[in-house]
Amino acid sequence: MPTVLIIDDNAAVGIALDVLFSLHDIAALHAASPEEGLAVLRRESVDLVIQDMNFTLETTSGEEGVALFKQIRASWPDLPVILLTAWTHLDAAVDLIKAGAADYLPKPWNDERLLATVTNLVELGQANRALLQRVGRERRERRELETHYDLRGLVWADPATERVLQLACQVARADVPVLITGPNGTGKERIAEIIQANSQVATGPFVVLNCGALPSELIEAELFGAEAGAYTGATRAREGKVEAADGGTLFLDEIGNLPPAGQMKLLRVLETGRFERLGSNRERQVKVRVISATNADLAAMIRAGSFREDLFYRLNVIELRLPPLSARPLDILPLATSFLARGKRFDPSAERALLAHGWPGNVRELKNVMARANLLAQGDTIRAPDLGLPAALQPLQPLQQALEAEPDREAIAAALARAGGVVSQAAAELGLSRQALYRRMERLGIGRT
Repeated sequence: MPTVLIIDDNAAVGIALDVLFSLHDIAALHAASPEEGLAVLRRESVDLVIQDMNFTLETTSGEEGVALFKQIRASWPDLPVILLTAWTHLDAAVDLIKAGAADYLPKPWNDERLLATVTNLVELGQANRALLQRVGRERRERRELETHYDLRGLVWADPATERVLQLACQVARADVPVLITGPNGTGKERIAEIIQANSQVATGPFVVLNCGALPSELIEAELFGAEAGAYTGATRAREGKVEAADGGTLFLDEIGNLPPAGQMKLLRVLETGRFERLGSNRERQVKVRVISATNADLAAMIRAGSFREDLFYRLNVIELRLPPLSARPLDILPLATSFLARGKRFDPSAERALLAHGWPGNVRELKNVMARANLLAQGDTIRAPDLGLPAALQPLQPLQQALEAEPDREAIAAALARAGGVVSQAAAELGLSRQALYRRMERLGIGRT
């Protein structure tokens, strides 16, 4: 249950507000003086303060309330404070709002308006605290990752990426195969490098084979090696990737392209560590951690008979799903910044264009776009047209004009009327902060109703 502290020397005010709030599941505490109110704040958990502006008999200057507000703001800067008083000079109210007051309501108050303001501020405060707690937790988790693990210089900011990183680091030291799934260009090889760097074979070799980059008839030779004369053009014996990765990690990208014979031999390596080169009957033994990656639907390939089910289960002891870049939007600007040429920076229009693009080619596409922009940008500033993105090539003037447009006097008056004079509600309708709306009201000579 949220708790409101009422600081007012008039006991009747405290009683009336206590009754009002109790009917709406809001607890109320009452203090009769600034000193008592500050003492309550020091010992109680309070969600919002409603304070009077005058506490001494026949005093109307508001100086006592200003002093109290400043003390609250100094010690509890995030605590919302509503000023409740008959003291209604607009200039003074605007000054206090600028100083951080949540709202300013006159006496006698309107119960409905006051309740709406209190409810909105309490909900906003609770949401902000939850957000701050989440951000704090994410920052702690990031620091722990950066402190305890070698992340190979990975750039990220999105929680979706962090979840993949946490799992990758968690399973890195386990001697089990890992399957990394996700669209092309998302950075699956970088995740494999992080697993290797934090594994028990971190000092061993990290050998990469892209099964989709070779003809099927050559993949087996590349993977397992071949003796001289094993196939046309094999003039000398050579070791394969499995042998080269002995004592380390073998990363097989696009594993779905491995032909059936290669799948059977890879299954044997995973089960026994044994294999033969093409054209050889001599059995060889290796100790290899296998990490594989694919953008294919291996389950569908199993149903179609093109991928071995037993191999899939051996490869898929741990699966890491790396989302597309569009599903981790907080990564976009940090990654783009990491691809900037030295001395260059983004114009705001370029940042908007980067965030508006769908990135079907993921991080690989972003890297290529940045390489182009670094070459074509005039001077040290990259602007939207330099990116060559469809959204970036559209005229931005109408958008800029819309962003800069201000509501006129009639629009503000109408919004205030619809909100029953509650400035916070009118500001939300107009898409403005409460402080911004107060500034416009002051400039246009609009008083509180």
